[in-house]
Amino acid sequence: PIGSFIFLGPTGVGKTLLAQALAEFMFGSKDSLVQIDMSEYMDKFNVSRLIGAPPGYVGYEEGGQLTEKVRRKPYSVILLDEIEKAHPDVFNILLQVFEEGRLTDSLGRKVDFRNTIILMTSNVGADMLRKQGSLGFVAPKEEVTYEHMKDRLLEEVKKTFKPEFLNRVDDIIVFKSLTRENLHDIVELEIADVVKRLKDRHIAVQLTKDAMELLIEKGFDPVYGARPLKRTIQRLLEDPMAEELLLGHVKEGSKVKVSRKDEQLVFV
Repeated sequence: PIGSFIFLGPTGVGKTLLAQALAEFMFGSKDSLVQIDMSEYMDKFNVSRLIGAPPGYVGYEEGGQLTEKVRRKPYSVILLDEIEKAHPDVFNILLQVFEEGRLTDSLGRKVDFRNTIILMTSNVGADMLRKQGSLGFVAPKEEVTYEHMKDRLLEEVKKTFKPEFLNRVDDIIVFKSLTRENLHDIVELEIADVVKRLKDRHIAVQLTKDAMELLIEKGFDPVYGARPLKRTIQRLLEDPMAEELLLGHVKEGSKVKVSRKDEQLVFV
């Protein structure tokens, strides 16, 4: 493969989003992302599904969950979620991919992996992070905390994965926890999308600083990171705005200022 990487760190900090962005940047489309949940391959019986069921078994002619997707999209980013949950036999398959750059599926076809980028996410050490309370949002001063977290996670990785597997991975990347500045940037990106859609309807929208802060407060979860942010923006901003449009309170040509009132957003 072009490269193989393990992504570690708190949940909800953008590991999957980075994989999508990489697929779009490298191969021109988010559709070039092949995503596989490795928790479905915990049992030895299910491992064969990656390269295809053996002859005589159900699904034999369909090809493998991994090999068939790569055969159809040879230029792709492969995202293997929660790699630590996979059965040991899965790692034997991956070692073959890392070494030879190809796999033979159950139909005898050689599938080329030389133009793929393999990303593996892992929740190794997630419980440790949760206990430390360093999961998700941290203050900017925490460079020392990050280095400490990185060292601890790398120790956990060495305990979890065999050396021959880790030696063939190009790099292990530890993601930092989100700072308040990061969350502000994420909210701005999400809001920009809403503002653009309303601008297409000739409606100008501006959010106050307090309104942004409310979205950050309500949209960040210590366990799930920034994942709930999109739902929060929909619940507090998009849905009420849609209601205002339906009721005719906001019309084409309107200029709307969104501000905070207690725990809600108000439109003026």
